Amino acid sequence: MIGLNPMTDKILNKTKKFPDAPGVYFWLGKNNEVLYIGRATSLKKRIAQYFRKDIDPRIAEMVNQAKSIKYQPTENILDSVVLEAKLIKKYWPKYNVKDKDNRSFVYIVLTAGAYPRPMIVRERELKKFPANKNRIFGPYQSASLINNALKVIRRIFPYSTCRPNQGRPCFDQQIGLCPGSCIGAISCEDYQKNIKNISLLLGGQKTRLVNKLKKENPDKLEALKHIQDVTLITRDEITSTQVINRIEGYDISHWSGRETYGAMSVFRDGRPDKSQYRLFSIREALPGDDLAALAETLLRRFRHLEWPLPDLILIDGGKPQVDYAFKILRKSNIATPIIGLSKFGGDKLVFPPQTKKSIKDLAANSKNILLQVRDEAHRFGNRASRQKRRRR
Repeated sequence: MIGLNPMTDKILNKTKKFPDAPGVYFWLGKNNEVLYIGRATSLKKRIAQYFRKDIDPRIAEMVNQAKSIKYQPTENILDSVVLEAKLIKKYWPKYNVKDKDNRSFVYIVLTAGAYPRPMIVRERELKKFPANKNRIFGPYQSASLINNALKVIRRIFPYSTCRPNQGRPCFDQQIGLCPGSCIGAISCEDYQKNIKNISLLLGGQKTRLVNKLKKENPDKLEALKHIQDVTLITRDEITSTQVINRIEGYDISHWSGRETYGAMSVFRDGRPDKSQYRLFSIREALPGDDLAALAETLLRRFRHLEWPLPDLILIDGGKPQVDYAFKILRKSNIATPIIGLSKFGGDKLVFPPQTKKSIKDLAANSKNILLQVRDEAHRFGNRASRQKRRRR
C-alpha cells in the first residue's frame, strides 16, 4: 500500500463500504475541488486499486492530496461511461487533464445531414465539425472504450455507415445493425428518430429517452433496460475482477452432412443453465460445410437482442474455426472474447489474433469449466441430431 496520511487512511476505510456495482467516483481536494473523476464496473474493487503498492506515482500524488471521495452509482456500465464524460466536461478535473499528457481526449460527433452517423474524433480534429451543425458528445478518455460503447448502442438503435440508396444491402443491414438506408428500407424521418434516441442517451438524458420509448417503441425500451455491456469492461477491470459470469459454447452436429444443427450451451457462474440452451437448425449452409454452419449459428444467435450477451464465447474447434468465428463476429461489431478448444490438439486452448493476456490467463484458470461447456454443447447438438433421425 502507498504511504497513508491520516486523511488517506480515513478515505480507505470509507471506500470499503462502496458497492460492488458500476458507477462514477470523484476524488476531492482540501477545498472540495474535484481532483479526478473516474468510472468503474465495480466501485468497490476499482477504488481498492488506488491503495496498492505499485500504483503510478502521479496517482499516488493525487490520492495523498485528496480530502475525501464520493461516488454516484449507475444502472449499467454504459451509463457510467456517459456520466463520466458529462462530469469531466463540467469540472475538467486537474488529474484527468494531467492523465492525458500529450494525448488528446476523444469525442463522438453526430454528423449533420439526412442520414447522420456517430463518428469518433480526437480533440484536435473537432474544428472540422462546427458545433452549430453537428452534435458533439464527450470528452471521453479512451477511443477503444467509446468504439465498444457505440457497438452496444448500435444493437439497440441501428444506424447506417453505408451510402444511402446505393441499391444493394450492405453487410450491416443483413445482420440487423443498419436499418436499411442503403436500400431505402427506412424513411429519413424514422432514421432521424433513431439518431435522436442516440443523442438523448449520449447526452445523459436517459429519463427523457425512457419516457419517449414508452410511447414510441416499448420493445426498444426493454432492450435498453436489459442492456448487456460487458464489452465496456477494460483490461484493468478484467484483471482485477477475474470473473466470467456467462459462457456460451458452440458446436456443429450432423449425420453424414444431414440433420445439421448448431448447438449453444450456456454456463452461468460456473454451472450449466439448461434453460438457456438453444438449438439452431441449419438452413442456409451447404451440407458438410461446418464453417458456414458455425457462421449461420452465431449470426442468428446475436440477432436475439432479448438474450443476455455472453462474457465469453467458446468454440468446439481449432484455429480454422476460431479465426473464422472471430472474423464473422468482428464484421458484426461483436467484441465478446472468443476461445477455442481443439479435441485433435489434445484439448488445447486456441485464441484468435491479438487476444489480450488477461483473457488468456482467465481461460487457462477456467479450463476445467471450459471443457464442460464444450462437452455440453457437443452432447446437446448430438442428441438433437439423433432425435431427428429417429423421427425420420
